[in-house]
Amino acid sequence: MTQFYDARGNIYGVIAPQALRDAGIVLPVSATECASARHSWSAAAIKLCCDWPEDQRPANSKSHRSDGLLIGPFQTSPPFDVLIVNTDGTLAERSGNGLTIFSQALTEQGLMPEEGALLRVHHDKGYAVETSAKPAEVEGVKGFWLDLGQPRFGPDAVGAQTVQGIEFNARDVSHVQPLAQLDSDWAYSQFVRIGNPHCVTLLRDVSTLPSNEQMRESPLNEGLTEIAYAMPTGAGDPCPAGVNLQWAVLESPQKILARVFERGEGPTASSGTSASAVASAAWRVGWVEAGEVQVVMPGGTAPILLEEAEGELRRVRLFGTARLMG
Repeated sequence: MTQFYDARGNIYGVIAPQALRDAGIVLPVSATECASARHSWSAAAIKLCCDWPEDQRPANSKSHRSDGLLIGPFQTSPPFDVLIVNTDGTLAERSGNGLTIFSQALTEQGLMPEEGALLRVHHDKGYAVETSAKPAEVEGVKGFWLDLGQPRFGPDAVGAQTVQGIEFNARDVSHVQPLAQLDSDWAYSQFVRIGNPHCVTLLRDVSTLPSNEQMRESPLNEGLTEIAYAMPTGAGDPCPAGVNLQWAVLESPQKILARVFERGEGPTASSGTSASAVASAAWRVGWVEAGEVQVVMPGGTAPILLEEAEGELRRVRLFGTARLMG
């Protein structure tokens, strides 16, 4: 019923709305109605599709077999509506790896046109975030370019509160006190909205990058959860709606090493929108130039294209590929 796909170590289940209904989960007809009613069905959908069977959970694994659930499409021709459900039952506005996986699923279903299609991710706040996906081949690898649009920067872009201005590399960034309290090297952050909110902490030494293993352990896990998650799971500080956290360090020209702690998920092997936010933040502080940027995460490397015009970052594109798991 649920098919699982891997995109750079990010795993999502994909299921059609009717398949959930056939399994006894009451879903409204439209994606918009489903999103607004998510409190009535999302926990049951995650339990049905993403919980490990009791006898199959590997030792030391995450509590769910995937990083989330993609429900869609709701129609057989573009634009294609989809819901991205985090394993805590909340809805995500956008996921680069998730939309790459959704594009691959559409292709295997014979629904993705050769020229690409518009994907619409619906949120329970009453809006949808649109992303265009186009089939492509990069260095012999078939995948999709996702057009993520123009990023926005600064505390106002993500609704951050109680942060202070500070300079990094002679550029204006933010000081997020809860992060700096966890580690004094985490003192410089760039907020980025790229369909969803991100806080990219800029580091000068690779040794200060947290590992996923460290981020899963107490007390660091609890501290990061308080920052990244909205209430009641976290404190929503500095962003009441929660924020995705990244750490980034410049390894070489146009190449960034990064780690990710996602709102609603915790530490992840990779994240497409996080990689795009990292590349955008690196451009903002003068680490990289427009053009192709490589963002290296534990799950793999994400090629990002940054398009600049008149001194502004006008467009960010992410290339991704996904495979159906056995």
